[in-house]
Amino acid sequence: MTVREVNFDGLVGPTHNYSGLAHGNVASMSHEGLVANPREAALQGLEKMKSLMDAGYAQGVLPPQQRPDLGALRELGFAGSDAQVLARAADEAPQVLRAVCSASSMWTANAATVTPSVDAPDGRAHFTPANLQSSFHRYLEPATTGRVLASIFADEARFAHHPVLPATPAFSDEGAANHTRLAGDHGEPGVHLYVYGRQAFGGDGIAPRRYPARQTLEASQAVARQHGLGDAQTVFAQQHPEAIDAGVFHNDVIAVGNGPVLLYHEYAFRDEAGTLDALRERMASPLIPVRVPVEAVSLDDAVASYLFNSQLLSNPDGTMTLVVPGECQEREAVWRCLQDHLLAGHNPISEVVVKDVKQSMRNGGGPACLRLRVALSEAERAALSGRVLLDDALHGELVAWVERHYRDRLAPADLADPALASETLAALDELTGLLRLGSVYPFQR
Repeated sequence: MTVREVNFDGLVGPTHNYSGLAHGNVASMSHEGLVANPREAALQGLEKMKSLMDAGYAQGVLPPQQRPDLGALRELGFAGSDAQVLARAADEAPQVLRAVCSASSMWTANAATVTPSVDAPDGRAHFTPANLQSSFHRYLEPATTGRVLASIFADEARFAHHPVLPATPAFSDEGAANHTRLAGDHGEPGVHLYVYGRQAFGGDGIAPRRYPARQTLEASQAVARQHGLGDAQTVFAQQHPEAIDAGVFHNDVIAVGNGPVLLYHEYAFRDEAGTLDALRERMASPLIPVRVPVEAVSLDDAVASYLFNSQLLSNPDGTMTLVVPGECQEREAVWRCLQDHLLAGHNPISEVVVKDVKQSMRNGGGPACLRLRVALSEAERAALSGRVLLDDALHGELVAWVERHYRDRLAPADLADPALASETLAALDELTGLLRLGSVYPFQR
C-alpha cells in the first residue's frame, strides 16, 4: 500500500485584507489597516503549490469561504438589502464587518484535524473540522469547512467525518495547527502529538499572561477519542507559556514535524524532555529530534521569520526538504541557523527552499499555515471526489480565474462596497464548477 502525504492548500479568497483581527498574532496586529493585494496573495499561494507539485509532491486545493458572510450579519440584526446590510454594519459595527469579510480560511492548517486510515481502528481516514471558537471571524468557518471536506472525501467506506466540538472555551479547537503525526514513513502506524495551551478543567494554572492560549487539552483529547486513537498512539503536551506570550499562538509557529523528524524550538514545549520521552516510547521507528536553542534563534526571531511555520516534506530517498518563507532570509540569525545548524547538522533535512508568501505572512500565516496535511493511500486518492488534486491544467485555470475575479488593492474601508460582495459570489460560483465540488456555499443552497 503506497501512502503519500497530500498537502491541501487553501486558495486565498477575494476579500483578503489586513484588519488585524487575531489577538496574539503579532504579524496580524502589526499590519492592521494596510492595503492588501488579494490577487497577488492568491497567485503567491498558487505559485507555491505549483512549485511543490513540479518537485514531485502531491498537492491539493481547498476553496475559500463565502465572504462577506451576509448571513452572519443578518443573524446579528442587520436588515435590508445586501448593500444596506453592509452600509449599516460599516457604520455601526465596523469590527464586525471586518470579521465577516476575513479571508482567514486560507490557513487550512486550522481547517480540521485528520487521522489517516493506517492509524484508525476502522481503517478509514477521519476528519474533525476545528470549531475555531476563540475568535469570531474564524468561528464562522466550520460549517462550510465541513461541507467542503464531506464533498471531497465523500466515500463513506474510506472516510469518516465527525461533528465539530462544542463551541465553548472548554473545547477550544484550532485544528491541525496544534497536531503533528510522527512515524517512520507515512504508511507506518504513527504517533499523534497534540499540543495544547491550557486546561479547561483542573491543571496547575500555569498559563500565558499576555496572550490567550487557544487550544485546550480537553479539545485535543476529544478529537483523539472521536478518531478512535488509544493511549499508545497519542502524546498530549503543553505549549510553553512564554512562547505563547511571544506571539506563538499555535504550535506550528514553534515546531514542525514529518515522518520521524521533529524540528522544534527550545521553548516549544513546557516539558521538553517529557514530551520527547513519550514520543520515543510510543514510536515504532526512532524519533529524530532537531532542536533549535534559544541562543541560535530567539523567540522574537522565530515569530518574525516563521522559521518553524515552514513545510517539512519527505523525499523518497529519506531526505527532507524545508520550505521556508522569504522572511527567513531577512533575519541573519535565522538564516545562519538554517545553513549552519540544520543543513550542516546530522539530520535528514538536506534542502531549504525559499518561497514568497508575503501577503499571507503579513496576516500571520506562513507556508505551513496554508496547508492541511492528509496521508492517503493510492486507493484513497483515487476515491476523492471533485477536481482538487493539482495538475498543470487545473493550475492554469485557477490562475486565470484569479486574474479575472480578484482585485489588486483592498483596504479595510473597501469591505463595505456591495460590488465586492457581488464579485466574490460570482467568483465562488465559478470556482465550485472548476473544482467540481457541488453546492458547498450558503448562497448556493
